[in-house]
Amino acid sequence: MVLPLFPLPTTVLFPNVFLPLHIFEPRYRAMVANALQSDRMIGMVLLKPGWERDYEGRPPTYPIGCSGVITHVERLPDGRFNLVLRGLERFRVVEEDGTRSYRQATVEPLVEQPVTGDDRLALRSKRAKLEALIAPTVDPGPGAGQPRDPGISAMSDEDFVNALAQYLDIAPLEKQALLERDSLRGRADALVELLEMKILMARTPGLSHVAH
Repeated sequence: MVLPLFPLPTTVLFPNVFLPLHIFEPRYRAMVANALQSDRMIGMVLLKPGWERDYEGRPPTYPIGCSGVITHVERLPDGRFNLVLRGLERFRVVEEDGTRSYRQATVEPLVEQPVTGDDRLALRSKRAKLEALIAPTVDPGPGAGQPRDPGISAMSDEDFVNALAQYLDIAPLEKQALLERDSLRGRADALVELLEMKILMARTPGLSHVAH
């Protein structure tokens, strides 16, 4: 499968999560225009540190990314685009094709391990822990005993874990590590560990210096 690649230094896309994008570079305007004329798919990949030295060229990216389909698009009068991607599935870059002005590559889909049986029970437990960990950062509901965010409780476990991984205010490399987890349970486990560590560091002055 050949996908156009949109590499960014701080953005990681996860399956079934929405990502708004503003496209202004000429090469990526061409990418979007071509995608809209075909299957509307784009592959998001994260640039490796040091990308600034060759941004106009083809600086190295991490090999694992996530494909997305353009669900909404606004073409601006000057040729720029505002669009929304919905994440589809993870992939691994096999080989880049340098024949176009923008980047594209042959990719292979990465199928996540299915969530069944004990994994589903463990995932429910991890989700409850994650909801408790992020609760202080969510605005309280209208009254005592009211859910903090009805939208969160309505989300499936898969969507909740992936959305949290994408939207949390954490470093891009931490998000990339979460994307590279080959199972949803593993991603949830890593998220719990990450949030617990960040809470501990916030409560313990000087610990961040020790950790480094």
